[in-house]
Amino acid sequence: MELVTGRGRDWWPRPGRVFTAHRGHTFAELAEAIDVAFGRWDLAHLRMFVLPDDVDVSWSTWRDGPAFPGTRDGRSSRLDVLAVGTAFAYVFDLGEDWTHLCTVHRPDASVEVPGSSQLPRPDRGWGDLPDQYGRHHADDGISAGSPRGSSALLSDLPPILPSWGGGSDAARRPTAGGAGLLARRHR
Repeated sequence: MELVTGRGRDWWPRPGRVFTAHRGHTFAELAEAIDVAFGRWDLAHLRMFVLPDDVDVSWSTWRDGPAFPGTRDGRSSRLDVLAVGTAFAYVFDLGEDWTHLCTVHRPDASVEVPGSSQLPRPDRGWGDLPDQYGRHHADDGISAGSPRGSSALLSDLPPILPSWGGGSDAARRPTAGGAGLLARRHR
């Protein structure tokens, strides 16, 4: 899982984490593990997964809110819908647009996969994680990222989200953050 964008910036090099999860885990459980592993502490934000074929897993249904029309419930949708090799996106805080590229891999034989009664967990990672609200110290070594608009940094991504991937197709053009993504995808 790689952090791609957030707070109006494209992150390069992309910090990332490798997670181990059971096919019986829910998307809500995976979202919780991602947010903890990426150092998020203010979790009162909208979030969603964007799967291939325009399938979205709702952010609100696992927070006791109404599901966004046309989305799956993150509390009951399980990871077993994802095949090895599937690429999908996780978007945290639809206003700040923290986007993540996720790819399903078969775990190494040496990695113990948690049972469905245990939560997904990060096993290893790389890169410096930016603060959720952009705070940092001069000596923390965290890059400010590149301002949005540097589309070359997004051209290697699969076209899961509107601003990802190459080409000039209108479906791939940047939106006004994650809220624009929701509005465009669910009219």
